[in-house]
Amino acid sequence: MDLSAINPVLLVASLMVAATPLLLASIGELVVEKSGVLNLGVEGMMITGAISGFAVAVETGSPTLGFVAAAAGGALLSLLFALLTQVALANQVASGLSLTLFGLGLSALMGQGYVGVKPPPTPKLDIPVLTDLPVVGRILFGHDLMLYVGVAIVALVWAVLKFTRAGLILRAVGENHHAAHALGYKVVRIRTLAILFGGACAGLGGAYISLVRVPQWTEGMTAGVGWIALALVVFASWKPWRVLLGAYLFGGITVLQLNLQAAGVAIPVEYLAMSPYIVTILVLVILSADKSSAPASLGRTFHASH
Repeated sequence: MDLSAINPVLLVASLMVAATPLLLASIGELVVEKSGVLNLGVEGMMITGAISGFAVAVETGSPTLGFVAAAAGGALLSLLFALLTQVALANQVASGLSLTLFGLGLSALMGQGYVGVKPPPTPKLDIPVLTDLPVVGRILFGHDLMLYVGVAIVALVWAVLKFTRAGLILRAVGENHHAAHALGYKVVRIRTLAILFGGACAGLGGAYISLVRVPQWTEGMTAGVGWIALALVVFASWKPWRVLLGAYLFGGITVLQLNLQAAGVAIPVEYLAMSPYIVTILVLVILSADKSSAPASLGRTFHASH
């Protein structure tokens, strides 16, 4: 066992990369849940975004177009969820679970011809002077653009929810959809837009895995990140900045267990691989006692005639 082999600067830099897919998926799901909708299909939207982005990036040679396609793919799948839950008034839990299963199957079918293919490299931002700074430059600068986009989306969501009329309306719909409807707000339209935003974010998170973090396509490569993202929204008590901290915490656990394996720590690999999920379960158990911060209409079906 050689713990000196673990470079703390590289550890923190790789932690930020590992956290980005989780961050993107979580912040999208936070907006969905703030509108009063529970979408358990995050994993399905992520894996669909992963293959959509990968395929388009490979065919066009442009990672940027790949990320655009991933957002579109995730949003398209989330539109199916919106039609089921907001128009057909289907059960949200059952619809979300079926969306995940559908996404996993669809991505496996779409990805058959892409196994073993290398995607075009996603360029890193090289900021003169800042990237060359000791320690800080390596940790904060010189990453790919999508990592910074993820943090910017968190800041944008926080600002919109806290300071804008649109954010106030979204929160009102999530707290009491009947009162919001009585005031003349289009509950179904608002929730559908929130679901589409969540789907696009999940798609981006999936593409980040297939194009940046693990630049290749393998079936089921999201490996439960979508489920951790759902847990993370609860962990963050539906607050955007806590989502950021939580994503970095879980990203850190994931990276640390990989580094401990590489350093030869005498713990079975399976235990280390389980660690992020064990922490997720523990966090949910601890926080399940406090339901006060959850949107009051979360998971409840809205019908205009009620």
